[in-house]
Amino acid sequence: MNKRILVTGAKGQLGKTIQELYSSNTLGLDFTFVSKSKLNIIKRHDLNSFFGKNKFDYCINCAAYTNVEQAEKTPEIAYKINAEGVKNLAEMCKTYHVALIHISTDYVFDGEKQEPYTVQDVPNPINEYGKSKLLGEKYIKDILNQYFIIRTSWLYSKKYGHNFYRTIVEKGKKGLQLSITKDQIGCPTNTINLSKFIIKVIIDKNRKFGIYHFTDNESMSWYDFAKKILMEHKLLNKIKLVEVENYRTFAKRPLYSVLAINE
Repeated sequence: MNKRILVTGAKGQLGKTIQELYSSNTLGLDFTFVSKSKLNIIKRHDLNSFFGKNKFDYCINCAAYTNVEQAEKTPEIAYKINAEGVKNLAEMCKTYHVALIHISTDYVFDGEKQEPYTVQDVPNPINEYGKSKLLGEKYIKDILNQYFIIRTSWLYSKKYGHNFYRTIVEKGKKGLQLSITKDQIGCPTNTINLSKFIIKVIIDKNRKFGIYHFTDNESMSWYDFAKKILMEHKLLNKIKLVEVENYRTFAKRPLYSVLAINE
């Protein structure tokens, strides 16, 4: 029998990538993709009704509030989705015997370590976005036994969504000057590679439940990443790329958030 998989937040860059790669059902996986408009994870009654009417083996939660700057200004929105919404989802998964695959973030760490963070390291988020994501993780661990929490970093799609990669390409084509920080170090991660890892987690029958770190495993600064993107699109010579220090943002961000992969 095919495994039945619910994907929440399906209109985001990761949800769209999973749909593009796997909706053809060549691996014995039957997907149901739902956007926020069809299934909002903060609406507990709607979740209960949906899970009651449908039978799933796995739920891949791609629903998240990811605006780091706005989360600092209006944290209640971030907590409502990243924490309370995740709690709702975890409770539904427990009630209906569904294994939850939840996408979390490198921002649960403070960036003080200066070497890759392992799953054994104690999180210490320094902004409201990271705190809301960590609380979501805590709810999952408190409620469920059958879960995979996958932390990733600097997630981007070349085709979908609003992300750093697509922004750099767009500005590069317009010939705009780009001032990019070199102070923050992380690992850009393509949604294609994360999608493949998620599916591998589902297919691998011997995979142990718990927390995993997954990235593309190439650490760099935002400046390095911007340069790489511009070179890929042959735009580097058409704009002025400026390396800056102490780039000011409203939210504090970890200076070093490289994750040690434990596939």
